[in-house]
Amino acid sequence: MPPNSPKESSKQIMNALTSSYNDQIRPLLDAVDRLRHLKVMQEGIELPTIVVVGDQSSGKSSVLESLAGISLPRGQGICTRVPLIMRLQDDSTLPVPKLHLEYKGKQVPVSESAITAAIESATAEIAGSGKNISDSPLTLVVRKKGVPDLTMVDLPGITRVPVHGQPENIYEQISGIIMQYIKPEESIILNVLSASVDFPTCESIRMSQQVDRTGERTLAVVTKPDKSPEGLLEKVTADDVNIGLGYICVRNRIGSETYEEARVAEKILFAAHPLLSKIDKSIVGIPVLASKLMQIQAQSIAKSLPNIVKKINEKLNRNVSELEAMPKNLASVADAMRAFMQIISKAKEVLRKLLLRGEFDDFPDDKKMHGTARLAEMLNAYATELPKDFPVTKEAFLMEEIGVLEEARGIGLPNFLPRTAFLTLLQKKVKDVSTTPLDFVGRIWSYLEDVVVRVLDDATVNYPSLQSCNRRAAQNLISKMRLRSNHVVKDIIEMEQVTDYTFNPDYMKIWVELMELQEPFMEVVHDSSKPTKINLKVVGEVDVSHLRGRRDVIVEQAFDMRMRLISYWKIVVLRLVDVLALHILYDVKKLVENELETEILNEVVGGQKMNGIEKMLEESPSTAGKRERIRKSIQLLKESKEVVAKIMDRVSLNGAD
Repeated sequence: MPPNSPKESSKQIMNALTSSYNDQIRPLLDAVDRLRHLKVMQEGIELPTIVVVGDQSSGKSSVLESLAGISLPRGQGICTRVPLIMRLQDDSTLPVPKLHLEYKGKQVPVSESAITAAIESATAEIAGSGKNISDSPLTLVVRKKGVPDLTMVDLPGITRVPVHGQPENIYEQISGIIMQYIKPEESIILNVLSASVDFPTCESIRMSQQVDRTGERTLAVVTKPDKSPEGLLEKVTADDVNIGLGYICVRNRIGSETYEEARVAEKILFAAHPLLSKIDKSIVGIPVLASKLMQIQAQSIAKSLPNIVKKINEKLNRNVSELEAMPKNLASVADAMRAFMQIISKAKEVLRKLLLRGEFDDFPDDKKMHGTARLAEMLNAYATELPKDFPVTKEAFLMEEIGVLEEARGIGLPNFLPRTAFLTLLQKKVKDVSTTPLDFVGRIWSYLEDVVVRVLDDATVNYPSLQSCNRRAAQNLISKMRLRSNHVVKDIIEMEQVTDYTFNPDYMKIWVELMELQEPFMEVVHDSSKPTKINLKVVGEVDVSHLRGRRDVIVEQAFDMRMRLISYWKIVVLRLVDVLALHILYDVKKLVENELETEILNEVVGGQKMNGIEKMLEESPSTAGKRERIRKSIQLLKESKEVVAKIMDRVSLNGAD
C-alpha cells in the first residue's frame, strides 16, 4: 500500500491516538476546530462533527450540561435557537474554568455563572428576540479541568406545533437546520431520547434514519430512566430502530444537585434500582458517554482527515485553475490594447470556423451556431421558394401570350416573333418573384447578425463596456451589408428584366425538344373532330377549344413563345440562386476577414481618446466580485491545507515512534 494512501494515513492516525490519547486527541481536535473557524465547510468540505439532536424536552441540554459541567439556557419552548457549537477542552492547569463565546467574528469572554445570560444575549443578537431561529452558529469554548475533549453541535429541539409566539413554519425551519448538519457522512448523530417515549415514533429517530438508514453513525442517549424504568432494558437491547453505535442510558442532574452529586446519584441508580441495575454497566452513565464520544470522535477524525486533505487539494486546484482562466487585470492602455486585439483575433478565428470552414468545436451542441450548415439550408430553402417551372396565370392555355403578341403587332413579316413581346412577359414574371430574393437576403443577414453578435459577446463577456461597443459595431456593419445585398438583388432583377441572354446550351436543347410538340399540338387545334384536350410534355394536359378558329400564325407564335419562356425560365432561376449565393458567401468572407475588424476598430479606438479601450480597464462588478471570491477561497484553502499538513506530519512522526 502506498505510504500516502488514505487508508495508510488513517492507520497512522489511529496508532498515534492509541499510543498516547491525551497527547494526540487535543491537537487533532484543535486542527478540526481551526478548520471550522476558517469556515472551510463553506467550501463544501465537511468536517467530522458530533451533532446532538432530539425532540423538544428530550433532555438534550441536560446531557450537554452533564458533559460540560456548566448550566445552559432552560425554559419553555425552544431554548436552543441557533446551532450551538460546544468545544470542551480538558485543562488541569487552570485553577478556574475559562469560557468564551465566538459569533459574528468576535470573541467574548464569559464567566461560568453568567454563561446562560451570555448565550441568550448572543442568540438574540444572531436570531433576533422572540422565538425565531437561525442557522448561523454560536460557538462556546469551555476550558475546564476534568471535562472530556469533545466538540459537539447542539441543535434546536424538534417541535411540530408552534406555541408561545413561535413561527408557523417552525417545524420546517428546525428540520432544515437539522438535516443540514446530519446529512454529511462525516457527521456523528447523537440522538437524545427520553425513556418515556416509544423510540420508533420519535421525530429525531425518523430524521436520523433518513440520512443514516443502517445507523452506523448514530449513537442514542436515553435520558430520564428513573421516570420510566419498565421495559427500558428491552428497548436498548432489542434495537428496533437501528442504532448502530449503541445506546447509553444516563441520569442527568436534578434540581439543585451539584454535578458531582449527580454523578454519585447516577451510579447508585444503575447499581441499586431493581430494573435499571439489570442494564449492562458498559452502557450506563455520563462518564461512559464521555468516553464513548471521545472514542467515536477520534475514530471519525482518523477516518476523515485523509479525505479532508484530498478534498482541500482538489478544491484548491480547481480554484487556482479558475482564477488563472479569468482575464488578467488590465493596468494600462497598452495592456488593454493587447487584450483587445487578442479578443478580436479570437472572435475572427471562431467566425472563420463557423462561417467559412464548417468547424463547430466552439459550439458543438448549439446547431444554430453551425454557420455553414445553416447557410446551406437557407440557400436550399430559397431555391425551392422560386418557382422552378415558368409561372402562368389562370387564363386559358396560351391566351396570355396571344394577348401580348396582339398588342406587339406591327408592320412586318407575319411569322416573325416580336422580341418585345417575349421581354414584356419575361419582365412581368421576374417582377412577380422579385420579393423572394429580397426576403431571403433579409433572413440571411439577420441570422449572420445573431451569430456574429453571439461570438463577440462570448469573447468580451468580461468587458461589458467593450461588449456593447462590439455589438454596436457588428450591428452597424451588418446593416450596411444587408443594404448592399438589397442593391445587388435589385440589380440582378433589373438585369433579368432589361434583356434576355444566356450562353447555357440547355436553353436551346430544351427549346428544340419542346418545339417538337408543336406539330401534334396544331393538329389538335385544326381538327375539330379530335378531342379538345391534349397532354403536352412539361406543360401537362391543356384544353385547346378556345384556340380553334384563331389564326394559325398567332397560335404558333404563342406556342413558340411559351416554349421559349419555359426553357429560359430555368436559366433565370438558376442565375437568381447562383449569383446571390456567390454574393452572400463573398460578403461573408469579407465580413470575417476584413470588414468586421475595421468596423470594430473604428468604433472602439476611433478618434484620439480611445475611450473604448480605456473603458476596458474597468472590470465588471460581477467579474471583480468573482475574482475576489476565488482569491479569498484560495487563501482559506491554503491556510486549511497548512493546518492539516502540520497535524498529519505530527501524526506521521508519532506513528513512526
